[in-house]
Amino acid sequence: MDIQLDPARDDLPLMANTSHILVKHYVLDLDVDFESQVIEGTIVLFLEDGNRFKKQNSSIEEACQSESNKACKFGMPEPCHIPVTNARTFSSEMEYNDFAICSKGEKDTSDKDGNHDNQEHASGISSSKYCCDTGNHGSEDFLLVLDCCDLSVLKVEEVDVAAVPGLEKFTRSPELTVVSEEFRNQIVRELVTLPANRWREQLDYYARCSQAPGCGELLFDTDTWSLQIRKTGAQTATDFPHAIRIWYKTKPEGRSVTWTSDQSGRPCVYTVGSPINNRALFPCQEPPVAMSTWQATVRAAASFVVLMSGENSAKPTQLWEECSSWYYYVTMPMPASTFTIAVGCWTEMKMETWSSNDLATERPFSPSEANFRHVGVCSHMEYPCRFQNASATTQEIIPHRVFAPVCLTGACQETLLRLIPPCLSAAHSVLGAHPFSRLDVLIVPANFPSLGMASPHIMFLSQSILTGGNHLCGTRLCHEIAHAWFGLAIGARDWTEEWLSEGFATHLEDVFWATAQQLAPYEAREQQELRACLRWRRLQDEMQCSPEEMQVLRPSKDKTGHTSDSGASVIKHGLNPEKIFMQVHYLKGYFLLRFLAKRLGDETYFSFLRKFVHTFHGQLILSQDFLQMLLENIPEEKRLELSVENIYQDWLESSGIPKPLQRERRAGAECGLARQVRAEVTKWIGVNRRPRKRKRREKEEVFEKVRHRWCELIVKHKFTKAYKSVERFLQEDQERPQQDSFIRLLLAWGTRLELTLDIKGGIMWLLKPSAHSPVHILVLLFPRGWSQPGTHKRQILVNAASLPGGCLLPWIWSGAALRF
Repeated sequence: MDIQLDPARDDLPLMANTSHILVKHYVLDLDVDFESQVIEGTIVLFLEDGNRFKKQNSSIEEACQSESNKACKFGMPEPCHIPVTNARTFSSEMEYNDFAICSKGEKDTSDKDGNHDNQEHASGISSSKYCCDTGNHGSEDFLLVLDCCDLSVLKVEEVDVAAVPGLEKFTRSPELTVVSEEFRNQIVRELVTLPANRWREQLDYYARCSQAPGCGELLFDTDTWSLQIRKTGAQTATDFPHAIRIWYKTKPEGRSVTWTSDQSGRPCVYTVGSPINNRALFPCQEPPVAMSTWQATVRAAASFVVLMSGENSAKPTQLWEECSSWYYYVTMPMPASTFTIAVGCWTEMKMETWSSNDLATERPFSPSEANFRHVGVCSHMEYPCRFQNASATTQEIIPHRVFAPVCLTGACQETLLRLIPPCLSAAHSVLGAHPFSRLDVLIVPANFPSLGMASPHIMFLSQSILTGGNHLCGTRLCHEIAHAWFGLAIGARDWTEEWLSEGFATHLEDVFWATAQQLAPYEAREQQELRACLRWRRLQDEMQCSPEEMQVLRPSKDKTGHTSDSGASVIKHGLNPEKIFMQVHYLKGYFLLRFLAKRLGDETYFSFLRKFVHTFHGQLILSQDFLQMLLENIPEEKRLELSVENIYQDWLESSGIPKPLQRERRAGAECGLARQVRAEVTKWIGVNRRPRKRKRREKEEVFEKVRHRWCELIVKHKFTKAYKSVERFLQEDQERPQQDSFIRLLLAWGTRLELTLDIKGGIMWLLKPSAHSPVHILVLLFPRGWSQPGTHKRQILVNAASLPGGCLLPWIWSGAALRF
């Protein structure tokens, strides 16, 4: 399967050749510069060739099928503080300061897009080589293809991991005594496969290797969507260097991050979860199958806070007076697309009062608590798993921090802070152990395009949820918390199956929120039925306003999850600008899960869901994985001709509203709460459609007529001292008969002349001097309800000043003039 890209199409290409080689760990070392709006630094990739990880995957599958497997008992990650100095000071060619000077002083070898390459060699690397098998080219060199765009790649080099003291113990072959490519690669192979209970030692070695000197530059080339790297003479993935360092910098216009100002007017930058994910933040393997761990050191001005996907609650380390460093790490393998960073002048908020229960459940783990018991078989690749930790499985509320711009701290204190503990506790009561050990919550800038976004250990929330009361804030919080299980701990192997993330989160947000509110069962049912009614109407609107081909939850059908021989693929409609506004995957996925929960009964369904989470956490799934396991757990009498094929046909592979849902909505009776809301809405719609008449009391009408006659006398006798009274009269509401008579009076004093001036829907007359009026009078008429005419006052005055005569009565310009 070759990937042929059509620029006119809206599919998103995933170019990384993950079938041949995988990134197992990233070490990022970055500087954030707000003045130039650039993130610059290095990233070190630790790789594993295809033969090795294919064997591991097959053994994992065998383990899942075997009932005699023993439980995996891994050490839990505790807060780990690894002192990481500037990795670039160990470059074999030059130090970081020297590099910065050279990059400015030497001739710029970048192309028009800002991409650099090895000019003397890279011309031989075709940018179209990703379309062929990059695993073994015979006489050609192996290509490492990474997903990359909107980046300036400056240099790529091999890392000499053999130069790190202590790593020689990882070489098992006694004959490998001479430092060679095979020697270095064996060190990396052993390092990336260390058992999970040695995760702290592994992170330390990763950090030390990332600081090791380079041992030769590698050839590279870039195109629109990828970075391609090769080493002369390395013809297979096994021969290719397994530790490489890439020097790069982002571009201000890069689509993975947004440079903006927060609500307090201070600069900030954050990842936006854009369609292209993180490939404009760092070169990476974007396909979900490329699950990796990472650690990152980020430097920024001392006044900034750096938040990131990380298991540790990082604190700043001051490097010098105006610069701080932040360090985060992750030991659970995740797709690179889930990496998130936010840098800004955020303020951390804490609850003013804590209950004893909160304190008990929020305490961090001590080393003595990192003992494990058999909870069940984990089927994922080896990592320190919380599902194997007795303390973690009973921890209802994980430690959390809340950050926001200083101007929003009050609103956060009133709503968000006190909702987080009950929502976390509710999620735990429904699904069990939290997959992640802690949570940071950030109120992002006003230009954030969504209500929320969940990433490992960090959640972005829009400021909009702070103004909608507890309900809006609580439901959105529950939605993002649900993504910790569905979307992160359990991810979709094919990104076109978004319903596996968004459908589950939408369905679970109602359950979590009802539990957090401690509603009685009948109250919870009525609230959920009301929300189902609202979603039903939204789904109907969505079906009418969206293209049919984008209404399908499984657009690739039988080819879902398939890739090319190299691992490259395309995400159907991944770049379509309409997609970010669509809710099809949320709504159809929600109604499918609601349909299945009703068929099984809530107790049976959520019992199954906990079993499913325990079976598939830490893994990627397709629709059939969920549906097959579900149907196996449905009693025969409740199955009623349900099958994977029927669900595909009715719900996942067809456009429009699913037929079972149409039948259900026609047959189903609304709950009492929904009927009340519908009646109330109908009543107010009718009220708003009634013609409205303005009623005035008799006294007010008499007084207005007196004022009107008084103004006529003022104008007639040119009583200039009372012009302010006319001005006030013109600014207040009047009935049309009085207006017409006053207009006639004014027009009788001069010659009518219509002018062509832009006054936004108003009418203007210039009354020329006459025997009765020796000056120009400008009369403005605006429709009733015409808003703020004073905003155009300057423009009209300038135009009027150019008219002959030039003298205008001052009072005519003070307000809205006459209205009709």
